[in-house]
Amino acid sequence: MMESLSYRLNYDCTLFKLNAQILENCKPFNCGDKDLNDFFANDALAYERDLMGKTYCWLDNTDNTHIVAMITLANAGIQTTHLKNNPKRHLNKAIPHNKRGRTYPAVLIGRLGVDISFQNSNYRIGSQLMNFIKEWFITEDNKTGCRFILVDAVNTSHTLKYYERNGFIPLFPKIEDEKEYYSIDQDEVLRTRILYFDLIDLQ
Repeated sequence: MMESLSYRLNYDCTLFKLNAQILENCKPFNCGDKDLNDFFANDALAYERDLMGKTYCWLDNTDNTHIVAMITLANAGIQTTHLKNNPKRHLNKAIPHNKRGRTYPAVLIGRLGVDISFQNSNYRIGSQLMNFIKEWFITEDNKTGCRFILVDAVNTSHTLKYYERNGFIPLFPKIEDEKEYYSIDQDEVLRTRILYFDLIDLQ
């Protein structure tokens, strides 16, 4: 419950779109993942210049040089043309028959990180981030239609459980089907899994 949280993004942080001044003035962001840290520090702004995604950050209100969390979002879509019957039926079941199509609009969570000093069960920053994103894309301020949230999640039990706790569903129930869809050899390790959240569930 929100009442039990000792730290709230809505009250204890301020949201900004990432820019060069923030990176220059803030302490280095450290979420415990070297690749993510490097992306946010060195690649995120280039992604925005190339129109590939926008990165947002939350600065601690008591220390505005401390980045609490960062997230990169991009436009995306779910292609149904080559989906097998089982995942396609699951995806279509909540969509009126006359509105079913080949592609459904979505937003992609490209990167997500929480500073290691805020990775505490009392804070639950990760779940607060998910709630923020879900609500953000169903408000009147959203400039485009967006039915789904997509994430290409690292294929570890810890990461998958995090997204599933927050209502995300694997697009492909079977790993074999996901490998086939992306032309990945069945003997290879599947490094990431595609999961989605249907925003209509919030209305």
